[in-house]
Amino acid sequence: MLAPASRACRTQPGDRPGQRLRVFRVTYVAFLLAVHDLIFWRDVKKTGFVFGTTLIVLLSLAAFSVISVVSYLILALLSVTISFRVYRSVIQAVQKSEEGHPFKSYLDVDITLSSEAFHNYVNAAMVHVNRALKLIIRLFLVEDLVDSLKLAVFMWLMTYVGAVFNGITLLILAELLIFSVPIVYEKYKTQIDHYVGIVRDQTKSIVEKIQAKLPGIAKKKAE
Repeated sequence: MLAPASRACRTQPGDRPGQRLRVFRVTYVAFLLAVHDLIFWRDVKKTGFVFGTTLIVLLSLAAFSVISVVSYLILALLSVTISFRVYRSVIQAVQKSEEGHPFKSYLDVDITLSSEAFHNYVNAAMVHVNRALKLIIRLFLVEDLVDSLKLAVFMWLMTYVGAVFNGITLLILAELLIFSVPIVYEKYKTQIDHYVGIVRDQTKSIVEKIQAKLPGIAKKKAE
């Protein structure tokens, strides 16, 4: 009679990590779907708010120091919350109601990060970090000559970009592209795919010609 119960007790601890992993995966997929809906303007009000807020912050950083921007943002947030808190307190005093703190529902939210959740996030991040380190080693130690040459050309082009734009300007341009290119591509997918295919074929042809003239690459392909 005790054996099934003991087996059940032994299987429960093993099931919990699997459940946490499934919860983490579901949360991660939900986050990706939320980002997808955001950049594709599925909810115009939400996307407009995020886009406008981040753009204002970036433009502020381009004009003022980081300390000033952060300080003004915190002051603005505190002004809103303190004003609302005082307003609700006055209303409750006039109406003689006992609704309590206006932010009580938010104050009661448990935002504690458990050690298991922290380790799950770290493990997920380490996968991408290790992949990036492996790619960096490949490129700088010239495992593939063509890929290393591509990186060199890209960095050479970036020197000209850096001479024209600073980091904040590039972030502003990146945000504009993130919130405009996906929706434009979705509307004109057929035409864009046609021209991208032409460019890809021409690039592939040029790369093959370069590889054919490099003895080391040609020998590697022959093997």
